Amino acid sequence: MKKDIPDNIVEDVFVAVVLEAETPESKIWNVYIINMKEEPIETILVTSSGYGLRNGEEVKTSTLRHMLPSIEAKAFAKIEAIDEEVFGLNNEYWISYYIGKEIFDKKFIFLPESIVESNFIKIPVVNKPGVMIGK
Repeated sequence: MKKDIPDNIVEDVFVAVVLEAETPESKIWNVYIINMKEEPIETILVTSSGYGLRNGEEVKTSTLRHMLPSIEAKAFAKIEAIDEEVFGLNNEYWISYYIGKEIFDKKFIFLPESIVESNFIKIPVVNKPGVMIGK
C-alpha cells in the first residue's frame, strides 16, 4: 500500500541535460543523474518520457526504462541520449533509488523550452555545460 512507503525526501540528487559535443551541423546531448551525496545510491530505476503540445497537437514520446546498479558519492551516470526535437516538450524523469534499505523517489521535469543556452551552467562533477534540476 502507498501508505506503507516512507516519505523520504530526495536531496543532493540531480538530473542534468548536458551538451556533450557540438559541430556546425549538430549537437550531441545526454541526460545524466548526478549523486552529490557523501554516500553511494544503489538500485537506481529511471523512467523517462516526453509529453506536451507541438503545432497545436498533443504529443507523447515512448516511455523508456533504465536500471543502474549504483552511483558512487560525488559521481554521475548517463541515463540516455536526448534529441533536441523533444526540448519543446515536458521531459520527465522519475528516479527511484536505495540508500541502504530505504527507498527514495522523485519526479524531475524539464519544462518546454527550459533547455536553452541562457539557462546553461557548468554541471558539477560532469564539468560540461547544460541545464540541471533537483535539490
